[in-house]
Amino acid sequence: MAAGKGRANINCARIAGADGFRFLMIGLNDTLDAPPPPPPSRAPELTARIFEEGGWLQDGLSLEHRPQQEQMARAVAAAMEHDESLLFEAGTGVGKSLAYLLPGIIRAVDQSRQMIVSTHTIALQEQLETKDLPLCRRVFALHPELEPYATFKSAVLVGKANYLCTTRLANALRDKNELFPTAEHSELQRIAAWAETSRDGLRHELSPAVSPEVWEMVNADSSGCSRKYCDCEKCFYQKARARLRSANVIIVNHSLLFTHINAGGAAEKGGSRGVLFPDDFVVLDEGHTVPEVATEHFGLRLSSYGTERLLKYLYNPRTKRGLLQKYGGPTERQLVADALEASHQFFTFIAEKLLSKQPIVRVREEGFAEPWLDGPLLALIKATRTLADRFDEGREREELLEQAGKLKTYQTTLRQFLSVADDKFVYWAERTGKRHTIVTLRSAPIDVAPYLREELLGRGTSVVFTSATLAMGGQIEPYQQRIGAEEVRAEIVHSPFDFERNMKVYVAADVPLPSPREARLAIDVLTDYVEFCTTRVAGGSLVLFTSYHDMRQVAAAVEPVYSKAGRPFLIQGEGTSRTELTRRMRELGNAILFGTESFWTGIDVPGKALEQVIITRLPFEVPTHPILEARTEWVRDRGGNPFAELTLPDALIKFRQGAGRLIRTATDRGIITILDSRVLAKAYGRQFIECLPHQEYERLTRDNRDDLFHP
Repeated sequence: MAAGKGRANINCARIAGADGFRFLMIGLNDTLDAPPPPPPSRAPELTARIFEEGGWLQDGLSLEHRPQQEQMARAVAAAMEHDESLLFEAGTGVGKSLAYLLPGIIRAVDQSRQMIVSTHTIALQEQLETKDLPLCRRVFALHPELEPYATFKSAVLVGKANYLCTTRLANALRDKNELFPTAEHSELQRIAAWAETSRDGLRHELSPAVSPEVWEMVNADSSGCSRKYCDCEKCFYQKARARLRSANVIIVNHSLLFTHINAGGAAEKGGSRGVLFPDDFVVLDEGHTVPEVATEHFGLRLSSYGTERLLKYLYNPRTKRGLLQKYGGPTERQLVADALEASHQFFTFIAEKLLSKQPIVRVREEGFAEPWLDGPLLALIKATRTLADRFDEGREREELLEQAGKLKTYQTTLRQFLSVADDKFVYWAERTGKRHTIVTLRSAPIDVAPYLREELLGRGTSVVFTSATLAMGGQIEPYQQRIGAEEVRAEIVHSPFDFERNMKVYVAADVPLPSPREARLAIDVLTDYVEFCTTRVAGGSLVLFTSYHDMRQVAAAVEPVYSKAGRPFLIQGEGTSRTELTRRMRELGNAILFGTESFWTGIDVPGKALEQVIITRLPFEVPTHPILEARTEWVRDRGGNPFAELTLPDALIKFRQGAGRLIRTATDRGIITILDSRVLAKAYGRQFIECLPHQEYERLTRDNRDDLFHP
């Protein structure tokens, strides 16, 4: 989407019944009738009997009774019953997925409502799909009173553009000479052959990957894919869409959730309550990431790449192909060429004026660039609408009007950004893409709480936030303030694991404090400690860094050591995905994995494959990014302390997440090694130790570590 307040696209879902998962797509723009008052649900009563000591869960599946899990399940059932919101921190091992899924499914079936479960990571989505939801079916098969719920259906949402539309494919094959250069005709034939055998029509099934330009002409994200024009028995989107409303549970990631909330959600469809659909209710797992993800989506985004793709979809002057090659004439095609030239001029100016010396630059006042693109976009919008009016009602007219609407969204976004008018937002320009050649204009709210309060907590339905790490130093109030949930009930239950027996904590006392003067010495000492600790642990080690630069320097020094010792060495940023690196770590059993930002949270490697987590630096963010810089100014202007209110809480949450990678099951054992002496030297250091589930630690130095460090 180009702008923060566009319209929702139609989404896709994967529906699961007892026979396994099926991919489905969701039309989020459908206007649904306001739902009648829901009937009462048996969720509180049945939840109590499932989770109580000696209850169906323990008796029927021989699972250990966990009082913390029972407490959470009862709290979730009560919140859902009264359409109230809830914050619930559940430590590792509590079993929070079942604690919200089982009462949620019962309620969804009883009241014919949809439960939305949102996660941050693919790993948790996969766990819910392949492990937790099948386990729910087993639970519901335990007793006759639960049998009505055993046939619940679930769905996983992905973006509509991931799906092939067979109608658009047929049109593209018919009009290939106007739409594509000859070299791309073979791509169309390859897609057509794949479509004959594909069950779900998902883009990621195609190997090698299809080019973006070709896929854009055949995917389902277009008005050309609709019930009016598509065969509902053949179109992958239409086949699935017909079965959508049977889903009781819909799993989505936070990013897609907020994309559609920002585009209108349930309110856009006239629902008096609900977040995505009228009368739904929501669970946000991995809830500690919600403020960050929401901030990313409640703003503007306009890139040179997206603008060029939109214009070249209409007409590419180089290949002389595109929509206006078929429907337009020389005048319309020249307007596209003019807009492309203006786009190039505008984004090149931004790159040279603002981004020549640094990749991210905050924009504070209007007038930093001329609106060169505004006029050409306006002329093209008018011409495209005029062209559409030449057609009677039908596919051609709708597609041209759709493109005019997209152009208008881009123009509106550009005008809003150039005005820098909303003092509640921060504006910036940045270089993006693998080669940092794409220029992107961005904005984001300085305080995201009012938007979360309105779009989530104010929708008259139950919204449950849960994670193993919501609190900071045992206090959940900072998180409540961050999401605008000061009045929402909050509970914390701790992990049932025996951390005192199964976890050791070491803190290196002689690593130099971070400073430019001692940067080289600090890297040398870090390298020495990383080599020492990782080579003395037989199982796997996860080494967490806060910068790619430090990670690469340490890796260059220690990789030969690991190679000589025959130890598998994995490192982030060399073309292998986080999911694949995590899988390989599990399988290898004694690998050493170096990771930065994304490896502090969400990865799950139980057993000996991960016996040590090394935290090389406390995860403080330097307030150089425009969002953090603006929030720092905002807190300071209110008379607050930015370090205490922003920097430290964020670092504590991330630290808890990083340390939480170690003990994933009741039988796991391992070591947390902290290579940042600020834990000992600074007044705030004690708060980091208090974040650990086991707070006793040994001080290491290079003189005593041989005697003290015992895996």
